[in-house]
Amino acid sequence: MNCKLSYVIVGLTLSAFLLASCQNKKSKDGRTDTYSSGAITFASDESFSPVIEEERELFEFTYPEAKLTPIYTNESDAINKLLKGEVFMAITSRDFTKDELESLKANKQFPRSIKFAYDGLALVQNINNTDSCISVDNIRKIFNGEITKWSQIYPHSKIGDITVVFDNPNSSAVHYVEDSILGGKPIANKNVAAVKKTEEVIKYVEENKGAIGIIGSNWLNDKRDSTNLTFKKEIRPMAVSSIPVANVQNSWKPYQYYFYNANYPLVRTLYILLNDTHMGLPTGFSNFIISQDKGQKIILRSGLLPAYGNLTIRNVRVSE
Repeated sequence: MNCKLSYVIVGLTLSAFLLASCQNKKSKDGRTDTYSSGAITFASDESFSPVIEEERELFEFTYPEAKLTPIYTNESDAINKLLKGEVFMAITSRDFTKDELESLKANKQFPRSIKFAYDGLALVQNINNTDSCISVDNIRKIFNGEITKWSQIYPHSKIGDITVVFDNPNSSAVHYVEDSILGGKPIANKNVAAVKKTEEVIKYVEENKGAIGIIGSNWLNDKRDSTNLTFKKEIRPMAVSSIPVANVQNSWKPYQYYFYNANYPLVRTLYILLNDTHMGLPTGFSNFIISQDKGQKIILRSGLLPAYGNLTIRNVRVSE
C-alpha cells in the first residue's frame, strides 16, 4: 500500500513540474507574456495619453501580474516601432497602409487593426478671443497660407496674426490636417509651429491671444464633470462649421453627441494596431479596451465616442 502511494505522489509531483515548465517556457520569439500577465512595452501617439493611461491603470489593477509600459511619442514614431518589431502594439489615428500590411505578412507576421473610439480634433483658442466660430473652409485657408490674420475671418478683429500650434510635427493631428483637410498636401502657412507635447500647446494658447491650438478632444474635459459638458477653463474650444460662413447656428463644439450625429466635422477614428503573433498581453490589453463593461466606459467618460456599446442620449442644458 505504501509503495503504491509513493508512486502516485512521485507521479503527481512530476506532472506538476512538467506543467510549470511548460507555462514558463519562452516562445520562439523569446516572449513569456500571456493574455493577462507578464510585461510588455507599447507605443502611442502622445495626444491619446490621458485616456490610454486610464485604460492602463485599470487593466493593471484588474490583472496584478500584468505590467504595461507606454511610450508616448508621435504617431510616425509609434508606427515605425511597431513595424520594426520594437513593440507589438501601437495606438494611432490611422489604420495600416496596404504596403505596411503586405510587408508584415511577407515576414510571416500577423498584423491586425481594431477600432476603439472616435475623437474630435479640437481647435482651441485663448479665452480672451471672443471670435469662436470657424468654418472648415477657413481652417483649410489658414493651413494653406491664404488666411494669416484674424481680420480676414472677422473684419472687426484687432488681434492680428493667427499662429497655429501643434503638439508635434509628426503627430496624428498634423497627419489629419494634411490628409483630411488639405487633401494630402503639406501645411504651407509659415505661422504654424510645433512644440513637443499637448500640455505645451495648451500653455501656449493660454499665453497668446492670437493662437489656435490643435489638440485631441480627450484633453478638453473637466474631469469633475461626469456629463462631459464642461471644458477646461483656461482655454476655449472653437465651434466648427462645415458651411463656408460659420455662425453660432451652424457651428458645433467637440461634444460626444456631435461626433455621434456627425454635426462636428473634424472627427477621426482611433485604432489599436497589433502585430502580436504570440497572442499575449498586447492582445489582452486591446480586448480590454474594447470591452463594453470596462474599457469602453473609460472611453465614454473621457469625452470620446466609444466604438462599441449602446449609448444613452440625454437632453442636458448647456450654458456657454
